[in-house]
Amino acid sequence: MPRLTKLSRSVADRVVLVTGAASGMGRANAHLFADEGARVAVTDIDAAGVDRVAGEIADAGGTAHGRVLDVADPEAITSVVDDVAGHFGGLDCVINNAGFAAGAPVDDDGYAALWHKALDGLLTAHVLIIRAALPHLRRSDAPRIVNIASTEALGATPATSPYTVAKHGVVGLTRAMAVDLGKEGITVNCVCPGAVRTGITEDIPEEHKTKFVRRRVPLVRYAEPEEVAHMTLSICLPAMSYLNGAVIPVDGGLTIKNA
Repeated sequence: MPRLTKLSRSVADRVVLVTGAASGMGRANAHLFADEGARVAVTDIDAAGVDRVAGEIADAGGTAHGRVLDVADPEAITSVVDDVAGHFGGLDCVINNAGFAAGAPVDDDGYAALWHKALDGLLTAHVLIIRAALPHLRRSDAPRIVNIASTEALGATPATSPYTVAKHGVVGLTRAMAVDLGKEGITVNCVCPGAVRTGITEDIPEEHKTKFVRRRVPLVRYAEPEEVAHMTLSICLPAMSYLNGAVIPVDGGLTIKNA
């Protein structure tokens, strides 16, 4: 009996679509996959950011294709996903990363609008992207879908219910799609980042960040986006073929600390 199989631990030449790739964890994912030899579709609503990140990847010797994408626009999703698959000749991995903050008290005047925006942009968009990508993923020999949620999907923080509900929905979607698509060999998994230095958290004063991590995070610090991206990359390896429906916190131990 051979000691090990020959399952590949390389994403070289794989086609990876990343949403929200102009900054933060999306940018980190785009760069990391490109550094590992993948061909990366850099998508984001921020046109200047798309051009910048795609240019950074090209300057580093990687392969990137930039497309502006508003994940709240169903027609744009179909168009961009098909364009990416056509440009690269296929699609292997989808990273549903695009996100934004969405918090308000339930009795706030703008709550109803924020609720719909959060569900559309943070949850329904994931479904639409998965549906658009399926015909292409079905032609891959190692198809992967990774949904980026949050530790808010595993608990709750006051006055953030639109965001929290949407992220809980991403976990439910991941599990449901893992069951539905698993028989085709399409794996669907979810990453739940904790405190990460991104655009969403940059306005939090440093003293507040320090107080939070001392109280809540066993590693006693915020993560850098790349640290979360390495989990996403690992999930997308062809060798990671039996991981399906997993919900993985990347949070420095936040969710396991009782006090």
